Amino acid sequence: MAKKDYESRTEAMLMPIVEAKGFELVDVEWVKEGANWYLRAYIDKENGITVDDCEEVSRALSDLLDEEDFISENYILEVSSPGLDRPLKKEKDFARSIGKDVEVKLFKAINKEKEFVGILKAYDEDTVTLEMEDETEMQFKRSDIARIRLAFFF
Repeated sequence: MAKKDYESRTEAMLMPIVEAKGFELVDVEWVKEGANWYLRAYIDKENGITVDDCEEVSRALSDLLDEEDFISENYILEVSSPGLDRPLKKEKDFARSIGKDVEVKLFKAINKEKEFVGILKAYDEDTVTLEMEDETEMQFKRSDIARIRLAFFF
């Protein structure tokens, strides 16, 4: 089974669990780090996710995964908050972030720069537009973006 299959099947199993609790499913990922495989689910809610919330969802998901048993590899299941620096991946992430500061990291440099911070002004399936500090706009092809996430200044 492919990575996308693991992620999509897990997401389908997880949606009823998080919706019943009034949570949002932010993302599911299947990744290998070192010698270990990880199945990670990121959940959120309006005032933030607690450790108890993560534990409840993890137990319910773990039971379903044991029943379905579609993952042949050994893996570690993690359920957590996406954190403050959550990446923008889905349509709802971009919509929620319009007008907010975001950080864009590119695969290849533009004018010797790979990282840009600006206000997310617009997006579509092919591009992302930021308003820069000098009030000019920069448009990036989504295929050129390695990572885009909310920017926080401390």
